[in-house]
Amino acid sequence: MLGLPKATEFNKRIPKQKFYENISVTPAMRRIFVDQINTIYWKNKIAPTTLNLEAGNNVSEIEVFEVKLNSLPLDTAVLRQIDMDIPYHIIFVLEYNGLCQAWTAYKEKTSGGNKAFKVEKYYHTEWLPEDELVLKLDGLNMDSVYESYVRQIAGDTLINASANVSETLKESVERDKQIQMLNKQIENLQTKIRREKQFNRQIELNAELKKIKKELEVLTSCN
Repeated sequence: MLGLPKATEFNKRIPKQKFYENISVTPAMRRIFVDQINTIYWKNKIAPTTLNLEAGNNVSEIEVFEVKLNSLPLDTAVLRQIDMDIPYHIIFVLEYNGLCQAWTAYKEKTSGGNKAFKVEKYYHTEWLPEDELVLKLDGLNMDSVYESYVRQIAGDTLINASANVSETLKESVERDKQIQMLNKQIENLQTKIRREKQFNRQIELNAELKKIKKELEVLTSCN
């Protein structure tokens, strides 16, 4: 799966109940597991024990989970629930009607000293036949391999950030969050301008819109 070496294969089925029997799971979350997910397989383990890779400072293992779906779309809350339950970094491969899609989120350990993780925005590939869904295994240690996977899965969303070698993956994700926030602000301002009847207020809103567009231009620039 994903073009990974045979040494990484694990191929263990994980009962859905392992995730939704948790006492903190809401009835709504339990229903998502039951209705939307058919089976979950732990397909691969990417780690220094399975590949010739050095340990990372932040990433110890990357697990590949195949999630066979009953229907689309999948509520991403279910991926977040699994990510919160598993103390490792995860790549999800969703499978539906013979097509596959890779998903992952930027995930980092919290400062609490336990195994808890903070899970950020999810990124995903296009739907592809399984044999065409291949990720390049790029990096000498677990941290760099994980960063490469996130950037490959995110595609154009993080492509500008990856062109800037001084920008860490965390910084790239934070910049992407800022871009999404500014785009939302622009959309809201454009709606307000269309509805605004007072000319002076239109001028004020347009000035604010121009300022935010300039901020967006700076963030999306590769320079």
